[in-house]
Amino acid sequence: QVQLVESGGGLVQAGGSLRLACAASGGAIGSYGMGWFRQAPGKEREFVGGIASGGATMYADSVKGRFIASRDNAKNTVYLQMNSLKPEDTATYFCARAEAELVYFSPPAYTAWGQGTQVTVSS
Repeated sequence: QVQLVESGGGLVQAGGSLRLACAASGGAIGSYGMGWFRQAPGKEREFVGGIASGGATMYADSVKGRFIASRDNAKNTVYLQMNSLKPEDTATYFCARAEAELVYFSPPAYTAWGQGTQVTVSS
């Protein structure tokens, strides 16, 4: 059973940057799409971005041009570089391993989830 652990969250001022990491253990991620989601208090979990096994990336419109997903299969780790952060980016961020090699917008398409890391952007 693969386990995912996110790190890199924290408090940052608007306009700043953070780099999240998601390290996998107990299973490989190289053949799977990996997604990043976020959930703010009182809101549903939403897709942020992701990277397919072949390296193709997809992003929500709200983060396109600011966030970059990447992966290092040798380290069994995926990353989310977040630039030009805004207060509305404040949420708990989760990484997830998809059921197949692509990136999917819908949470049910992901079979393994991390515990989340908090990102807070102050204005």
